[in-house]
Amino acid sequence: MAGGKVSARQKMINLMYLVFIAMMAMNMSKEVLSAFGLMEAKFAESNTTTSESNEALLADLITKGDEKPEEFRVASNNAQQISTISEEFYRYIETLKIDLLKAGNYSVDPKTGKLPFEKMDKTDILDEMWFTGDRLTKAGAKVMEKIEKYKSEVRDVLGEDVKYKKALESFNNRFNTKKVKRGKDGVKVDWLDYNYKGFPAIASYTKLTAMQNDVKVTEASMFNLFLGNTLTEAVTLKNYQAIVLADKSAFFAGEKFQGKVVLGKYANVTPTKLVVQGQEINIANSIDSTGAATLDFNVGNVGEKLINGQFTFLEDGKPLEIPILGNYVVVPRPKEASVAADKMNVLYRGLPNPMTISFAGVSDNNVSVKANGISKAPGQGKYFIEPPSGNILIVDVVATLDDGTKVNSKKSFRVKNIPPPTGKVAGKSGSIKLNKRDLTTQPVRADFGDFVYDLDATVYSYDVTVLGETVAVAGSRLSPEAKTLINTAPRRSMVIIDNIKVRARGVNIQIQDASPITIRLTN
Repeated sequence: MAGGKVSARQKMINLMYLVFIAMMAMNMSKEVLSAFGLMEAKFAESNTTTSESNEALLADLITKGDEKPEEFRVASNNAQQISTISEEFYRYIETLKIDLLKAGNYSVDPKTGKLPFEKMDKTDILDEMWFTGDRLTKAGAKVMEKIEKYKSEVRDVLGEDVKYKKALESFNNRFNTKKVKRGKDGVKVDWLDYNYKGFPAIASYTKLTAMQNDVKVTEASMFNLFLGNTLTEAVTLKNYQAIVLADKSAFFAGEKFQGKVVLGKYANVTPTKLVVQGQEINIANSIDSTGAATLDFNVGNVGEKLINGQFTFLEDGKPLEIPILGNYVVVPRPKEASVAADKMNVLYRGLPNPMTISFAGVSDNNVSVKANGISKAPGQGKYFIEPPSGNILIVDVVATLDDGTKVNSKKSFRVKNIPPPTGKVAGKSGSIKLNKRDLTTQPVRADFGDFVYDLDATVYSYDVTVLGETVAVAGSRLSPEAKTLINTAPRRSMVIIDNIKVRARGVNIQIQDASPITIRLTN
């Protein structure tokens, strides 16, 4: 297609080539858009799976923090901070995705459950929202501010501890927002510009989901780091460790110690000799089919006691001795209260949280409990707690022993707000499609999903917006004015139901607004 004079026939051929190239570009564009959509779905699926795994890891850390505070209290606190920080940032990214869909009038297909990937080719949505010339808009600047805030808060949790150095380096690389060289010209541009300016909507949406995945990966790596997860190997009996398993961790003075001594794993290996506390044990009477040795001896006086001895095995034709090292504590009186929240290890503000409180060896009528918002419930050791303001609530337990001695024990619990409910109409939530009849005849509802409490939510007011006009509705059903607004709207108009106010029986505080609903009219 060089310059110069060309015939009419050649001009026609050149034009056909241009049309052909344009058609190829259009087809390739659809393929690329669809590929981004598949990537987004994979990231979303991974986020769901990782979230479930992270919840289990966090629960394990919290339990360990309660059971072994000297070893895991700091790790448990750090994990809870990371969880709170990450959840806040994850939800913020979700709002950016929702804003992108609203601005582009994109919604999930109710039949396939997917976004219209091949139609999400607009490149000006985030360009107009986040950029103005060579600078960022207020919205764009806020995005960067939120990212930097998340990075700073995570760094503050890890602090200067040297054992977190590698984890911190990985985190900084994962959320590196330094300027990036663009293309062949080598000009450095801002990170947000490089990653989101001029891209199709589905590409930007996928990148936001990928950033959410980075948040979940960060949580997982931090939780595993705090747990100190490692892999161990056992090749020969030399790698086994003798472990003392007591039937209980502490004994009253005068009792007999009862428990077992086992190797690091049940190997069904019978020793040739067993010595405990300087006394040789009759193997025929004390070793069971799993290789565990049953112990039975007087525990002695009050205090911490050591158990020592050795297993003797035959390996490679030679005797192999494995030392037995263990300890137990003999106590004269119970000194620690048993306090457990019946609904996880969290108290929710505005609810009568059921709680069981007892003191080992002390009757219920000799136990007094003090805490803000506490009241007695029917049943032995049963209470309700409605926590006031603040993020921590301390339960103070005092037990009166048989000799009149008072023993005091305190325990703190995290206090959280009730999570926001999900707004629904016709049984659907989020971005949906409905015809006018289904929309105008169905009430707006709300529920709390899989929240630990079964709360009966009632919607008592909300706003309906159609084509820029907003009507306030009292109650759960549409008012005549709102129905008229919807019925006169053109086909494919967008209806937004937000500011959904909710109350629930038994909840004594203002519940957060339910999530908004975006409806595309199908007629």
